[in-house]
Amino acid sequence: MEDTPITVLSDAKIRAIKPKAKPFKQADFDGLFLLVNPNGSKLWRFKYRLHGKEKLLALGKYPEVSLVVARKRRDEARVQLANGDDPSALRKAQQQREAAKLHDKFANLAAELFEKKRTERRSAATLVKTEWFHRLLNADIGSKPITQITAQDVLVPLR
Repeated sequence: MEDTPITVLSDAKIRAIKPKAKPFKQADFDGLFLLVNPNGSKLWRFKYRLHGKEKLLALGKYPEVSLVVARKRRDEARVQLANGDDPSALRKAQQQREAAKLHDKFANLAAELFEKKRTERRSAATLVKTEWFHRLLNADIGSKPITQITAQDVLVPLR
């Protein structure tokens, strides 16, 4: 019985792929494939199973993400799977952490707190004092991530 050779992608083969009327997949191996769209875009995807469900992980766009990098990312995802982790869930959690870092600056959280106090119908004097403190602190620590602010950072502008 003769083994049929596994056809794997190469950079030359990928460049030669032409789009068709409908999206189609060009398989590499171990779950990695290239999704070729009618508009000519070529997107790396990794298909895997976790707890009996089929899932897809986007690995990037060709040529920005080369074949070598796509395979490396696929291998990293396979290691995560072997450890019992869902690569897609890990990526989403990382993106949420990064978004929180951008959002969780003192100025943003202070504005949210002020708005909360305003909607709770706090007294005018309380709102004026809160807004004054926020303006005072925003000048020095407004752009700092909340996780990096120390008591000393707050004490200096208040003194």
